[in-house]
Amino acid sequence: MKDIDVINQYTGEKWYYSNIVKEHFFNPRNLLWERPENENEYDAHGMVGSPACGDMMEMWLKVDKATERVKDLKWKTFGCASAIAATSMFSVMVTENGGLPIDGALKVRPQDVMLRLGGLPNRKIHCSVLADKAFQKTANDYFRRCGKFDKIIVEGARVVDARLNITDKDIEEAVLEGAQNLEDVQKKLKVGIGSPEIITEVEQLIRFYKDKYYG
Repeated sequence: MKDIDVINQYTGEKWYYSNIVKEHFFNPRNLLWERPENENEYDAHGMVGSPACGDMMEMWLKVDKATERVKDLKWKTFGCASAIAATSMFSVMVTENGGLPIDGALKVRPQDVMLRLGGLPNRKIHCSVLADKAFQKTANDYFRRCGKFDKIIVEGARVVDARLNITDKDIEEAVLEGAQNLEDVQKKLKVGIGSPEIITEVEQLIRFYKDKYYG
């Protein structure tokens, strides 16, 4: 009996990876093997996942300030072949032909990436979401740095700092990235600066996530 998970949903062919997927896996575009020597060259940075528990994706973004088009997008990952190929293709799609506007890049769906790749096995589709989530996190960092808080995308999370549009999920991810206390979290997010009434709640969330992940 054939495993339907290895059937390409676009072509019906019965194999694991298309030649395009293999090309982007063996020769990934815009990949960084190490962190940038000077991260200040970039206008934004974002990371999703954790190497301690599974796939991780980290991105660095350069933006043309005059047009808000994606000028450059670099990434590194702790992930599988599907995650590498999907992110490689995503980075091409948002930077080709002069780069997409950030708002347009945020509309690139995992399905769009898979179509350009020629499909992924069904059991690997979740890997293509890593690039989408990492770019959204990176774009949010750009909007936050530019003071465009109304553009920050909030999904499935509770807003803790309404002025800066920071959620409990942002605080959770800051703790996962190594923040240990309020000062560390504020260096990453500036949460509660100018809103002292939420500091107690932020500190409670930090303790909760530290206990949850580090005991």
